[in-house]
Amino acid sequence: MNDGADHIAERKMQFLFALRSRGVTDARVLTAMERIDRGPFVRGYFAERAYEDMPLPIACGQTISQPSVVGLMTQALKVTPRDKVLEVGTGSGYQAAILSQLARRVYTVDRHRRLVREASEIFAALDLTNIIALTADGSFGLPEQAPFDRIIVTAAAEDPPGPLLAQLKIGGIMVVPVGQSDAVQHLIRVTRHETGYEYDELRPVRFVPLVEGLGRDG
Repeated sequence: MNDGADHIAERKMQFLFALRSRGVTDARVLTAMERIDRGPFVRGYFAERAYEDMPLPIACGQTISQPSVVGLMTQALKVTPRDKVLEVGTGSGYQAAILSQLARRVYTVDRHRRLVREASEIFAALDLTNIIALTADGSFGLPEQAPFDRIIVTAAAEDPPGPLLAQLKIGGIMVVPVGQSDAVQHLIRVTRHETGYEYDELRPVRFVPLVEGLGRDG
């Protein structure tokens, strides 16, 4: 039994080392990723690969993002303990769980009811009480809870979606992959100022496309 525990501990150490070596250096983000075990968010055939730095398939034709990309996106978001965060694209729930360690409250929406349900079960099991998961068309944001201090989009849009930009507070930050779904996408950080929006291109990425409407199961 100890051998198994030692093996998992070693894999987790390698996991954190891989994050640092790929540019995740923010101490709060690394602590959050150490606290939140990726294991429960990867089910079935790929569960054995939960601690590898690679994206993996999940239900509804979606993916759980590569951990280093989750870390880099979270780092770029510059979340503070007082922030109210919107995540568009709940997926496995892993990104929202990381954010829950850094923010005051996390709203996460997904067009697939099944993904929201399964992620909510994990949040409850881990006692992550500051996450509110909803089935909704994330391309329109969550106007009834706006404005948000931070917005993170885990699917690629051709341009930063207008409704999401409008729901960002002055001084707020949005991180979103932008580009055609079958071509190179870039991770963009948008900062809202009194006079408009500032855009920073961070790195090339590859995400599933942001799709309007609810999934067939939702």
